[in-house]
Amino acid sequence: MTKPIEFWFDFSSGYAFFAAARIEALAKRVERQVLWRPYMLGTAYQATGARGLSSTPLKRDYARRDWARLARAEGLEFHLPKNHPLIALAATRAFYWIESQDAAAAPRFAQRVFAEYYGNGLDTSDIVAVSSLAPEFNATPEALVQGAQSPEIKAHTKSLAEGAIARGVFGSPFFFADDEPFWGWDRMGMMEDWLKKGGW
Repeated sequence: MTKPIEFWFDFSSGYAFFAAARIEALAKRVERQVLWRPYMLGTAYQATGARGLSSTPLKRDYARRDWARLARAEGLEFHLPKNHPLIALAATRAFYWIESQDAAAAPRFAQRVFAEYYGNGLDTSDIVAVSSLAPEFNATPEALVQGAQSPEIKAHTKSLAEGAIARGVFGSPFFFADDEPFWGWDRMGMMEDWLKKGGW
C-alpha cells in the first residue's frame, strides 16, 4: 500500500486555499490518496517564533497581491474576509468531528469551508456559523456544535497539531510525500515529480 499525501493546512492560509483546489487532481495523477489535516498555524508560530504573512509588513501587501494574481490565473473566486485572518479553531474541530462520523466526507467538508471563507466570509472562528454547513454532510447543526466542542475532539485536534510540529510541520500548506516534507503551494509541482520519479 502506498502512503497517502499528507496535506497540512490552516483554513486561514490563503496559499492553502489554492493548494486545496489542486491537491486531489495531483494525487490522482500520481495514484495516491490525500490525507487532509487542518491544524492551527499559530501553534507552529509559537514553536518557531515566526509571524503570519498578514501580520508582517510588506509581506502582507505582497501576499494579498499574489493571492489575487493566483486567483485570476487559476480561475478561482477568492475574496479575503474583512477581518482576515480568523483563528479557525472552530472549523478545524468541526472537520475532525465530521471525519469521526464519515471519513470520506471530511475532505469535502474542508473544501466547503475554504469556499465559504474565501467566497462568502464564513466566520470560521464561530462554531455556530460553521455548523450551518452540517446538513450538507448528513448532520444537524446541533450535533456538529456538540461534537466539535466535545473533550475528545478538542484533545484529538490538539494532539494532531502537536504531533505535526514535532515532525517538522511549520507552515501552511505543508505536505509529506512518502515522508519527504514539502512546504508551500509553490512546491506542489516538485512534490509531484518526486512521487513520479521515486525521489532523487
